[in-house]
Amino acid sequence: MITRRFLCGCIPLAAASVVTASRVFAANAECAVYTADRQRALSPDEAIGLLKEGNQRFASGRTVNCDLLAQAKETANGQAPFAAIVGCMDSRGPPELVFDQKIGDVFSVRIAGNFVEENIIGSLEFATKVIGVRAIVVLGHNSCGAIRGAIDNVQLGNLTATLANIRPAVESTVYQGDRDAGNSAFVQAVAEENVRRAVALLTEKSDINAALVEAGDLRIVGAMHDLATGTVTFFS
Repeated sequence: MITRRFLCGCIPLAAASVVTASRVFAANAECAVYTADRQRALSPDEAIGLLKEGNQRFASGRTVNCDLLAQAKETANGQAPFAAIVGCMDSRGPPELVFDQKIGDVFSVRIAGNFVEENIIGSLEFATKVIGVRAIVVLGHNSCGAIRGAIDNVQLGNLTATLANIRPAVESTVYQGDRDAGNSAFVQAVAEENVRRAVALLTEKSDINAALVEAGDLRIVGAMHDLATGTVTFFS
């Protein structure tokens, strides 16, 4: 005999099953590896949108769990990532985690201070022209040690030459106040200027990237990652 109590108990269970099934379906969709066809079907704006959605998941604690070993096997013979991220080497901001992306989704180019120079631009030309990524994001972050070092003009072995790539951003930052590494507002201003300069250089120093942007096949944007909240703010 079906009692009212039985029905009342089953209805929540049924609803929970529907929610669980929808979450599994969403996870399966998020975990599908990128193929060349899937990559080409994305517009540059859609590629940026996927990164924004992934960061929202990360910042809200709703990241998608995937079978990474299965993804590794699926991508072992080829890759078709939809975006490339130029980020800082800081241990607190791995792009794949910050944007909730998985194996085969994005190229990740990381160096102290997330600047660009000839070798990095060449690597990104491979990503854009050869592999076909639809977007490049230059990702800076707050409280960046490399930015502080460039502001203070630190001299330390090979790091001296590395930080020299950031000095132009220090010098071109318009700021009224103390221009030293102890001023967090100035550090933030330089970090943002450094991102903007990198975004500009990716087309100024690359006819390949410039042509792709002109054709509407590539979008290059800057963004800043807040280490405390996990939130990425994209530049307009």
